[in-house]
Amino acid sequence: MSLPRGPPASAPDLDILGDQVRIHPGGYLQPPARPNDASERPLMENMARFRESPIDFLREVSLHVSGTGWRAYVDVIGQSIYYSGFTENMKAAVMATPMLKRKIKELTERRVVVEEGQGLLGDGVESVETREKRREEIESSLKEVAWDLTDAMICKFESKRFIRGAYYLCTQLLTRAYHQGIHVSSEEVIRLRSVAEQAAQNKHSIIFLPCHRSHIDYVSLQLICFRLGIALPTVVAGDNLNFPVVGSFLQNAGAMWIRRGFGNDALYTTLVQSYIDTLLQNGFNFECFIEGGRSRTGKLLTPKFGILSFLLDSILSGRVDDAIICPVSTQYDKVIETESYISELLGQPKPKENLIDFLSASSVLSLKLGRVDVRFHEPWSLKGFIADQQSRTTSLPNQLNIKDTGRSEARLRLLRTLGYRVLSDINEVSVVMPTALIGTVLLTLRGRGVGKAELVRRVEWLSDRVRAKGGRVAHFAGTPTSIVVDRGLEVLGPGLVGVIDELPEDTYYAVDRFQLSFYRNMTIHLFISEALVSAAMYTRVKQGGGPDNQRISYEALLNQVSFLSQLFRGEFIFPTEGLAVNLEKTLQGLQADEVVTVIRDSAGMTLAVELSNAERVCGRENYDFYCFLIWPFIEASWLGAVSLMGLTPPLDQKGDIWLEMKQTQDKAQLLGKTLYHQGDLSYFEAVNKEILKNAYQRFEEEGIVLLSKSTDSRTPTTVKLAPEWSPNRDPKTGSIVPAGRLWDFTEMIAKSRREGKNRRDGATVSTRVLALADEVGKELYAGAVGQGVVSDDEKRSPRKRRRKEIQTKARL
Repeated sequence: MSLPRGPPASAPDLDILGDQVRIHPGGYLQPPARPNDASERPLMENMARFRESPIDFLREVSLHVSGTGWRAYVDVIGQSIYYSGFTENMKAAVMATPMLKRKIKELTERRVVVEEGQGLLGDGVESVETREKRREEIESSLKEVAWDLTDAMICKFESKRFIRGAYYLCTQLLTRAYHQGIHVSSEEVIRLRSVAEQAAQNKHSIIFLPCHRSHIDYVSLQLICFRLGIALPTVVAGDNLNFPVVGSFLQNAGAMWIRRGFGNDALYTTLVQSYIDTLLQNGFNFECFIEGGRSRTGKLLTPKFGILSFLLDSILSGRVDDAIICPVSTQYDKVIETESYISELLGQPKPKENLIDFLSASSVLSLKLGRVDVRFHEPWSLKGFIADQQSRTTSLPNQLNIKDTGRSEARLRLLRTLGYRVLSDINEVSVVMPTALIGTVLLTLRGRGVGKAELVRRVEWLSDRVRAKGGRVAHFAGTPTSIVVDRGLEVLGPGLVGVIDELPEDTYYAVDRFQLSFYRNMTIHLFISEALVSAAMYTRVKQGGGPDNQRISYEALLNQVSFLSQLFRGEFIFPTEGLAVNLEKTLQGLQADEVVTVIRDSAGMTLAVELSNAERVCGRENYDFYCFLIWPFIEASWLGAVSLMGLTPPLDQKGDIWLEMKQTQDKAQLLGKTLYHQGDLSYFEAVNKEILKNAYQRFEEEGIVLLSKSTDSRTPTTVKLAPEWSPNRDPKTGSIVPAGRLWDFTEMIAKSRREGKNRRDGATVSTRVLALADEVGKELYAGAVGQGVVSDDEKRSPRKRRRKEIQTKARL
């Protein structure tokens, strides 16, 4: 089926480059236009550089500091911010919230009762006076603590002169790295301003919920809001970024510092809720990252429900009338932190943020990283969302309280629906950048490299496929694809993509496949259904032979797709219509694209599926593309399952031994590196720490492993195999027997693995690979016994299974 090559008609993009705002009909930044070229319309003069024009540079600095024209940042759309006394007013408002007052009194009473029980308050009439005096002292002390915590947490919108200078400084730094500036959609910006005006009239907050791939995310949205005259949001930020100088700067620019974990600190938890209530009650804009931390893999992470829970509780309790949700997608030609991400994913500890590293980051100083692309989904009412969910189910009451355990399940379901709705909206407006197209093509080819002409052809093919799936591609504004590819290769650089130019045709190849996978993962959400179907078909395709031998029955296809969907339900976001409907739609799409042939009976029921003749003629390149997208994730899950085989208790084990989760995952990663270098693992990305961690979480949800977590953050989480999943050992040799539920589970994953060295011989896994896993497990058990990590069931309460067990047969 032929697909249109040209991009669909859309509103023009705007790019913000320092003081300059340009309109681009197609959205892709072209080289600077000549004076008589009307293809671009500069609305503001570009920022001057000191070395090039010191007089102009100093003039522009004075314009920003003094606040000339739009730089004044007055009459912004939203509530009043940046005035002297803002911080004190906000602290007073937080301290005056009824919730915080009640919590302080409650904690005071608790302490008084404890001291009274310990006999510290005396007896008789004097004890009454002593009690009241002590109550006043404790309450006063708690108020002081709450005041100090509030001061350290809240953002401080105090000085317009500061934010003008901060805007100038940040744009100078940002445009040195991202030389093509920040791009937004003109249509989305006009809509956002209209929504902001209406929200300001109703005194409703706009809650921006962006995805999170880089620390630049903090800066880009603030710059856009400042430049477009919208009130800056208060941004939730982890206190790990609150280091000297930078922390104070960010707090005055809108950062709200919170702890990475609240533990059992009831006062701090109530304080955060009170601050959020105060912001939303007064219509101040708000921003938090739906994924919590930055995505180290390039794809969206599952939603984190901490701050989202506070926001939801503000509306459900009736303390806040309504708020406007605005999902935001932020995409990059190249992400500054990818090199550090790879180090972390390969097991190196995350370095603590500090000023020296911040200022000396070589990535920030290297130019030509392309552009930042920010897209805004159509905003929607949080109160309206809740009402819609309430109308769909009778189990969701009109008001829910966080303490109401009887309704906690309904509240959790509402919270999860909200989180995944936001992720779906972000995916809907995300733009696929040229670098993501190039990275995806290079990692989905069978050969070692690809010629320039073929690379351009596949980028065009992938662009068409993205659009056909409802995705957005960074438009090229009539620029030839070959030039766009050249620019993308320049941004990626020789460290990621190499070229051999002493050949009849320049040949490009992936230098750092691990780092390049970050960009490939930016496209996988569009093709996840096709990828799972292709991987399920591979159970037959890899057997070779003619079409009849590679044909898969619909029942077998459905079983394997069901299994893989359950395996990756925490890794990817699937359509909500249900398995059978999604499978039918996917097959229809693949058949329309001439990738597969669907065999049906006279009644139209699907009997079997096979590769189409057209796909065989073109060398399976389209089918292989979908397989290559999902294979690294299948490999990682298989590696995780194999590592669990190594957790089989030794024959001479005495007592119930629990293993530290972090050490267990580190050993699984070490096992993966060994298997990769020995040829039993096809993808080095499979040793990715984040994907392995997700796999272990999935195993926990299915009850394959049992976890023991302590409320004390200093006590490590421990893990062990569930007894019903634990393999047996040969009583004579002590080796693990390749049989049982865990072995069957591992083999089910292996059916969709890519064929390669040692793949066809099943004995390889049941002997050598299993022996390696056993050796790793023995080291873990030896270390656990040496450290005395032994626990009885009475002392540890494994977490309750939260989902139904995964099945090797489909259950619809």
